[in-house]
Amino acid sequence: MNILVLRLSALGDVAMTIPAVYSVARAYPQHRFVVATSAFTARLFINPPLNVEVIGLSKEESRGAMGTIRMIGRLRKLSVDAVADLHNVMRSWLVSTYFRLQGKTVAMLDKQRTERRAILRNHAEAAVPFVQRYFDVFARLGLKATPQFTSLFPASLPPLPDNLPAKATEEWIGIAPFARYRSKTYDQEQMQKVVTMLAAMPRGRIFLFGARGAEEKLLQEWAEKRPNVFVVAGRLQLEEELALMAHLDVMISMDSANMHLASLVGTRVISIWGGTTPSCGFLGYAQRREDALMAGLPCQPCSIAGSDRCPLGHFRCTQSITPEAIVSHFKDTAI
Repeated sequence: MNILVLRLSALGDVAMTIPAVYSVARAYPQHRFVVATSAFTARLFINPPLNVEVIGLSKEESRGAMGTIRMIGRLRKLSVDAVADLHNVMRSWLVSTYFRLQGKTVAMLDKQRTERRAILRNHAEAAVPFVQRYFDVFARLGLKATPQFTSLFPASLPPLPDNLPAKATEEWIGIAPFARYRSKTYDQEQMQKVVTMLAAMPRGRIFLFGARGAEEKLLQEWAEKRPNVFVVAGRLQLEEELALMAHLDVMISMDSANMHLASLVGTRVISIWGGTTPSCGFLGYAQRREDALMAGLPCQPCSIAGSDRCPLGHFRCTQSITPEAIVSHFKDTAI
């Protein structure tokens, strides 16, 4: 059987599908799995099972009505027996509908909107974490499986990118201080203090992750005159960042793509939560709930996926966790 797997974007969401895709593919080696995603996120699928093929969709195939038509035109040439729609947005729904009209079996992600409203209204727990929901989509196609995924690099650590120092006896700490939405981003002045405190550790080496441009410039200011602080932003390709993350002892991150990337390589993540909380279902794969730090305010969570506004206008959730609390948690729970 040939199964088309749809998850078109975004980086962190595609990352969360990989434990399910790889686990199911390993459980059913007699089937072929073809993953359709953006050309950029296709680069996440490192060391896939032999029965997994990844199609990277161009921008022309990923945007607007004409892009969707082009995408269907490309995917219809595949020999598809069933569709696992792990996205359930308009674009993937149109692709799934096309194959359903061709008589193919389709299973779509259940976004559990009723449960999501209950999370925001009553601060209830997510009924099913998002990674498990991806497993459930495959189960509805008759492909039940248990998690078998540990890392994109299961056999051995990948080589470090060029121009990085060899790891000796230091503790390597990654810090990813940015997120897409303001409600998910820890106060930057306080995060700079976290960097300062960790950089003062006698055996600490700090790696700062972010995007090119403004984030890169800010991180360069944080690293100035600190020889043990290295700015990754703007210097490494995605595959190289994943390789570096695999060598880290810990990643300190927002509820963001970097949390999920570090989870893909089996690295422990101390995650900082603001307008979203782990109850929304997005805790990194195989991460410990006790490593998810939050203020514990009665208004949390106020959003499932993040927002640039605070309903109460104060953003206290991203300001109430002290730098000392973050550093103490790291020191007290070191593995």
